[in-house]
Amino acid sequence: MDRRAFLVGGLAGAATLALAGCSGTLPKVDAEVASFGKGATGTVQVWCRAATQAGLTATVAGFNKANPELQVELTPVPDGQYVTKLATAIRGGEPPDVVDLDDINSQLFIFREAFADLTDVVKGLDYFSELSPGHLRLLEYRDRYYGLPYLADNSQLFVNTELFERAGLDVDDSTKDLDSLLAAAKALRKVADDVYGWSIAGNSAGIIGFVTQPHVWATGVDMMSGEVGSQKPNITGNDALERMLEFYRELWKDGVLSKAAFSDAGTTWGADFRAGKVGIFPTSYGATVPAATKSMRAKMRTVLIPSWDGKRSFFDGGDNMCIPNGAANPSGGWAFMRYANGLGPQQALPEGGYFPTRSDAATPAYRKRYPLASGPLDAIDKGYAPRTLAYNLLVNQPSSPYFAMFREAVFGAGVGPAMRAAQPEYERILDQVQA
Repeated sequence: MDRRAFLVGGLAGAATLALAGCSGTLPKVDAEVASFGKGATGTVQVWCRAATQAGLTATVAGFNKANPELQVELTPVPDGQYVTKLATAIRGGEPPDVVDLDDINSQLFIFREAFADLTDVVKGLDYFSELSPGHLRLLEYRDRYYGLPYLADNSQLFVNTELFERAGLDVDDSTKDLDSLLAAAKALRKVADDVYGWSIAGNSAGIIGFVTQPHVWATGVDMMSGEVGSQKPNITGNDALERMLEFYRELWKDGVLSKAAFSDAGTTWGADFRAGKVGIFPTSYGATVPAATKSMRAKMRTVLIPSWDGKRSFFDGGDNMCIPNGAANPSGGWAFMRYANGLGPQQALPEGGYFPTRSDAATPAYRKRYPLASGPLDAIDKGYAPRTLAYNLLVNQPSSPYFAMFREAVFGAGVGPAMRAAQPEYERILDQVQA
């Protein structure tokens, strides 16, 4: 699993504009008929993100073995090309039957009426109440649902319990808010000359957005406000954002962050933590656990990401599955989506570096097999990802204003100038994309 592909961003703004006025001409999928998803035959064309292909390959193999009359053909698409390729396929009237796409990009297509309304079949699932609210929120528009959550890629704080013990720290007391985290990070830095309190890939836009925004979201605010299509920036005057940026600036000024954090673009993300040289590491399961040694995994513990005032959240990243209007085999597509969301396939997702999107997947057997893969499932309502048409342009791309703001606030002139510079850039991008 390579999260760097997630971090590339994409041409989301241009693709969104390209969809305008064309997707509404595709034949609508009727998901209300009693036969929908039953007795389908033939082939189901499924597109997935190359970065999350590992989370889907075994599911496809299992489905094909169990359904000889209905076979899935899986096509991985590079993350940086996914939005544009899908927009092009929709414009050409030949979309795949199912798209497994980065959940943050769901609204790009839902807003332009490109995806089938699956409200009745989604809400009819007997486990609907167990589904990730953060993923569902990205699939909802005007009280209707246009897809189904599939896999979760969540940010958390990983801690090295051995280093905590050496520093005389209690994990719970030391990770409850930003002040306690700062004090803990400073204490950890004193354990040894080559041990740091905190690690971050400070030159990767996607990683920065993935691990730092939950500190803000936990307070109930975002960096933008309003409904999709008419959103406004919420940068200047955002107290939770200011406190988070000040926290990271203090980590840097006090030498708690390694000097490598300034230039680290994510190519070796997590290597220092897995080597036992970092006490606190905001990251994902897939970037940390699979490549760690058994002895290192035994030292790991996870907690959700806190805000300055002690609330908690995590980035509800991952994939949603949707059926484009105009799909050739939408009934077969829904049959596959139901299978992919069964408990068996869901509980196997940590093998590929991901989490289930069903909280009821965290059974005792699951917890025993994946002891570090249940934190977000136990607090599934704390997950969040912004519903917007402009996430890649605002956060993920190297030229994004969120990335520029973080770099300037932490490594540059300071928090105030960085926030003031970001406000008009957020406004410019939102106005452009929502035009």
